[in-house]
Amino acid sequence: MKGVGTSNAAMPAISPLAGEPIMRADAERLAGVLKAIADPARLRLLSLIQSAPDGEASVSDLTAPLGLSQPTVSHHLRILTEAGLLEREKRGVWAYYSLVPSAIGAIADLLTPPRKRATRRAR
Repeated sequence: MKGVGTSNAAMPAISPLAGEPIMRADAERLAGVLKAIADPARLRLLSLIQSAPDGEASVSDLTAPLGLSQPTVSHHLRILTEAGLLEREKRGVWAYYSLVPSAIGAIADLLTPPRKRATRRAR
């Protein structure tokens, strides 16, 4: 994942569930990403974007399904983008958002205990 909390920060190398202490800076970065997705509207945004026909959506595509105003949706999209969970591509006057699959996978791996992670991959 490119970033946690900000687009410049790297993901922690050690999971908080790996049996080794996680460094304070790594914990703060991971907490920033978890905070970004710990909002029902943001979770719905990730789901709506992922399930969109082309795997991308603009703010105008997202306001009606969420029942939120354009400025509110833009605010949530900015937070998810800064956390490294979404990519933003500007096309003319519109911006399109898509998931960063490696970011979502990295969070899942960090929160999966190592023994469970090995079992999941062996299937």
